[in-house]
Amino acid sequence: MKLIHPTYFPNIHTFSFIANESICWELEDNYQKQTFRNRTYISTDRGKHILSIPIVHVGKEFGRQRYKSVALDHTYPWQRQHWRTLETAYRTSPFFEFYEDEIRPLYTQPFDLLMDFNLKTIEVILDCLQLQMPSETTSSYEDKPALYEDFRFLVNAKLDHDLHFEPYTQVFGDRHGFIPNLSILDLLFNLGPNALSYLKQGILPKTHG
Repeated sequence: MKLIHPTYFPNIHTFSFIANESICWELEDNYQKQTFRNRTYISTDRGKHILSIPIVHVGKEFGRQRYKSVALDHTYPWQRQHWRTLETAYRTSPFFEFYEDEIRPLYTQPFDLLMDFNLKTIEVILDCLQLQMPSETTSSYEDKPALYEDFRFLVNAKLDHDLHFEPYTQVFGDRHGFIPNLSILDLLFNLGPNALSYLKQGILPKTHG
């Protein structure tokens, strides 16, 4: 069983594990910046584009903030902006309208905590793919987990895993070429039900010759 952080509409690499493996969600760690906890990447007419969720930062005097207690910052209408961006980017994709009614409520319903929102984004995608949401979660933090394979490194937005992603048709592929390992939303909107077959074939390391 692999230990993974719940992230915002996880990238294809991370979601390939969620779709293929037994997963335990890490819920007891500290929040860290520069991770996929509050960001995901999509493809727009301008190329690779970040969707970043604003969070409420606590002062240093409170010490390290637990991930599960990080609150969403609604002083800026980020949900409305993210949905508009997704609409603009994927309205012409083959399956946007097919899944629109499942995805849109995430941007109209109120959420208080980042982790709750992230778990819901994953649950919705799994439902679209007709897969079960993993239910196992951690009850305490372990630096070196005894019972799980530690895949928490996937949350790091700065790591380059040097992987090969089989190209698929993207909305702006004629303009920017194939952009690999975007949010699972990119795969879902472009491939629809075939997204599951893509995930099932796994993501392999690049071959250097």
